Amino acid sequence: MIFLSLFTTFFLIGLFGFGGGYGMLSLIQTEIVIRHHWLSSAEFTNIVAISQMTPGPIGINSATYCGYTVIHNSGMGIGLSVLGSAVATFAITLPSFILMIVISKMLMKYMKTAAVQSIFSGLRPAVVGLLAAATLLLLNTDNFSSPINNPWQFYISIALFIATFAGTMWLKINPIKMICYAAFAGLVLLY
Repeated sequence: MIFLSLFTTFFLIGLFGFGGGYGMLSLIQTEIVIRHHWLSSAEFTNIVAISQMTPGPIGINSATYCGYTVIHNSGMGIGLSVLGSAVATFAITLPSFILMIVISKMLMKYMKTAAVQSIFSGLRPAVVGLLAAATLLLLNTDNFSSPINNPWQFYISIALFIATFAGTMWLKINPIKMICYAAFAGLVLLY
């Protein structure tokens, strides 16, 4: 019975958890700690801390750890605790999975229509604008210093920025390799 409750709870969290993983945390806490009393506030805080330290989305990581801890605290053993983590993880990702299948089916069906083509034509500049805005937000004194405060760091940062841009744009160097090269150059030149 607890597995069904766990599935239902995390399915609803996945269905209504807008705003990404951090937006889901308040829903998870409300359901797990306050409504069902499966975990204490201290246990949930520890789960959030562990979820932030491990790779992957924090909402899914939290669901995985909550599912494990809920079943473990009920005294069902480690084997069923792993099943609890699998149930919670599956339940929280299932709504997104279903939604993506429905959207992709509709997209494949209506891809060639004028309305969908117009939507994509409008989205392209918006995406470019969002990427440009994110880039401009990173062009600050925290990342590049300034010619007055620390000219050496400023000019090295600008040179690395230009070299990375040119390397990926015109020389077609793999972006992951460029990140590694820039990190090494920054370590050697700025440390």
